[in-house]
Amino acid sequence: MEGDLRASIREQMSTARSELAELVSMRSVADPRQFPPEECARAANWVRDKFKAEGFSDARLELTPDGSSAVVGSRPGSEPNAPTVLLYTHYDVQPPLDDIAWRTPPFELTEVDGRWYGRGAADCKGNIVAHLLALRSLGDDVPVNLKLVVEGSEEQGTGGLEQFVAANPDVLRADTILMCDTGNAAVGRPAATVTLRGMVNVVVTVEALASEVHSGMFGGPAPDALAALVAMLASLRDAEGNTTVSGLDNTRTWAGALYPPDQFRRDAGVLDGVDLLGSGRVSDMLWARPAITVLGIDCPPVTGSTAAIVPRAAARLNLRIPPGVAPDDAHTVLLAHLRSAAPWGVHVSIETEAVGPPFAASTGGPAFEAMRAAMLDAFGTPMTSLGQGGSIPLCNVLAETYPQAELILLGVEEPLALIHAPNESVHPGELEGIATAIALFLQQYGHADS
Repeated sequence: MEGDLRASIREQMSTARSELAELVSMRSVADPRQFPPEECARAANWVRDKFKAEGFSDARLELTPDGSSAVVGSRPGSEPNAPTVLLYTHYDVQPPLDDIAWRTPPFELTEVDGRWYGRGAADCKGNIVAHLLALRSLGDDVPVNLKLVVEGSEEQGTGGLEQFVAANPDVLRADTILMCDTGNAAVGRPAATVTLRGMVNVVVTVEALASEVHSGMFGGPAPDALAALVAMLASLRDAEGNTTVSGLDNTRTWAGALYPPDQFRRDAGVLDGVDLLGSGRVSDMLWARPAITVLGIDCPPVTGSTAAIVPRAAARLNLRIPPGVAPDDAHTVLLAHLRSAAPWGVHVSIETEAVGPPFAASTGGPAFEAMRAAMLDAFGTPMTSLGQGGSIPLCNVLAETYPQAELILLGVEEPLALIHAPNESVHPGELEGIATAIALFLQQYGHADS
């Protein structure tokens, strides 16, 4: 039967490419300020119709509190008293960012050197197609009960599905949840993500003068808001690049699979001669320690700037926190650090945009073991455990709402996919491998007690 599944999925790969091309062409960025909402509606309807054709007869669009639509459905299994598995992914995508930086049109699936390029090809439309491949390979022989949710605002972080789950807990209740929104350690190296970092996003604004003044007439004694902001930002890291927010521990170590530094340099595109940051190993810095990033600065651009002292400047900061760190505590110490680091008595105001908790998955249950076996069969190499630097707040909501459920995080992404960046892509071998692993898992998990 395993060979039949493999052959069926391999035979479907041309269809998979066509379907992924259709999905990628839909500019489903869940931000009406950037893209028309009709694009998300097209993607949601496409997903609903495709899963309805695969046995989810009640597949429908559920409006969530943030205004986005989630595709929700169910399909009974072929075995009595079978466990229930929830399949999760999302159809919304990040904006393309800089169109000029793309080597191919961002909303046109294009093959280059064996990879399929396009916004959402990996995150997360590739996972939608992987689910479809797995279901089609199994046909009517799906021993588990299935539930489905494909959300439409994950990338915006507006929490629509999280609020929907809290208000409708029975709709998505399951024994195991396959969170298909992460990926493998590398192409062909299967992995489950077992930890997610939480986050604190803030915008800090510094004001020093009522308005711009001439740098020649007033420069020297007049306080410079931009210089004050730069000093505050510099205080967030030491000379090695460790995060130095007072009250956060930057000595933790990662106990799982290591991320080789050379591979990380290649994956991240670190330029020759530029050092990696931090006193720990790459895995420690990524998955076990707090990390702060300056996402943007509001100040005069070089082009068009004049000989004037900047009266006001702002920066958007993203603090990632590992499991074991309470997000409210991290938020408190970050704000205190920024205020204490402000020089010259400048006025500081801080707007909090988002606070999300970290997550740690349980790895000792029967579903995790069944996935470990399925990954080995699908890829021919053992599954490893990774951390994930990103945050998925929904995982915490699902874990709190369904405390007995096993959450397994996997997917078609891997470092070369460049999710959230220009030139996002998916390796078709990853799509085929993950689809095979999902199919084998559903088959083996459903028959585990028979």
